[in-house]
Amino acid sequence: MKNEKAVVVFSGGQDSTTCLFWALQNFGEVATVTFDYGQRHSAEIEVARKIADELGVKFKVLDMTLINQLSANALTRADIDITAKEGELPSTFVPGRNLLFLSFAAVYADAIGSRHLITGVSETDFSGYPDCRDTFIRSLNVSLNLAMDKQFIIHTPLMWLDKAGVWELSDGLGALEFVQEKTLTCYEGIPSTGCGECPSCKLRNEGLKTYLVQKAAGAVE
Repeated sequence: MKNEKAVVVFSGGQDSTTCLFWALQNFGEVATVTFDYGQRHSAEIEVARKIADELGVKFKVLDMTLINQLSANALTRADIDITAKEGELPSTFVPGRNLLFLSFAAVYADAIGSRHLITGVSETDFSGYPDCRDTFIRSLNVSLNLAMDKQFIIHTPLMWLDKAGVWELSDGLGALEFVQEKTLTCYEGIPSTGCGECPSCKLRNEGLKTYLVQKAAGAVE
């Protein structure tokens, strides 16, 4: 795949940045596409832009704020609390987000001559989001190919990794410190280790702690 192009669906967070490093190792040319969907913290887009600039990859932002005309959720509305009640989707779920993002990423990929799409979704650590499941990704891959008469391949390097596994992957890619220091995962818009209290920060930081303990014990290489 070294002579092929790839497009990374990129938010500037831990997962997509790890995927970006993975793409840079596996493809000859890499571009990123970031989506402005009215997220609570526009800092996310600027973090993504800075990372793309630093790593020397193409960066494109697409306006997807139309999502907010159709639904309300805690990622786009500051007046909605971040909650995760048992048996219900978390309030941070944005209906149709990955469906739309990957569809538009495919259109962009086609425009620049790429058939490879990379996304950081994970069924192991997906917070209950239905559009992070492997079955959805495989189904969408077929639909995109039929709809556009192309042979896209959606790559999901993190699909079967928990957060400790994602940290292990970033370490193996030589990007552990970069991901630790320069990404933004926090729901409160605080880079690096974040606020430490929101669900995203807890997942990220507990995963790092678990990985470092395993590494120190020699459980991982």
